[in-house]
Amino acid sequence: MKWYVLHVYSAREFSIKEAIEKSIAGTDLEKDLGQILIPTQKTFHIREGKKVEREKKIFNSYIIIEANLTPELINFIMEIPGVTHFLGTVKKPLPLSEAEAKRLLGISDREDDTTKDYQFIPGDMVKITAGPFAEFEGVVDKVNHDSHKLTIKVAVFGRVTPVELHLDQVERVNKK
Repeated sequence: MKWYVLHVYSAREFSIKEAIEKSIAGTDLEKDLGQILIPTQKTFHIREGKKVEREKKIFNSYIIIEANLTPELINFIMEIPGVTHFLGTVKKPLPLSEAEAKRLLGISDREDDTTKDYQFIPGDMVKITAGPFAEFEGVVDKVNHDSHKLTIKVAVFGRVTPVELHLDQVERVNKK
């Protein structure tokens, strides 16, 4: 099975995922459909003086589907209200590459590069362990290996703020 990207109406991702799962259950097409993912990340916001955790969609209007796409399955999914198209050409949806799929699933081959002590890449979720932003979580925006510093986007008082930190001041958040 390969991973494909499905474009859907905005704010309908979860209802469309549920509609696909319910309508395909018990049919012959069920064997051709694997997982259906809506990539989200946990963010923290300060609301009324309290830190509130919230799940935010990483790719608005997109659902990631693991499937053996047959013409029947494509037609079945395309007939669901709110589905616009698969990413790729009009006639043939393009699957995600192996590296893209692993990145979305949080399975990256970080051990390939053994020259660096710290292996962060842009887009990694990290937790700040020291300094004034300790216990905040953010996303790596830039990596400067020469100065051993990271630029991290952190939500502070409802605004995303870039923060420059030393590699020792952060740790990677493991996805479960």
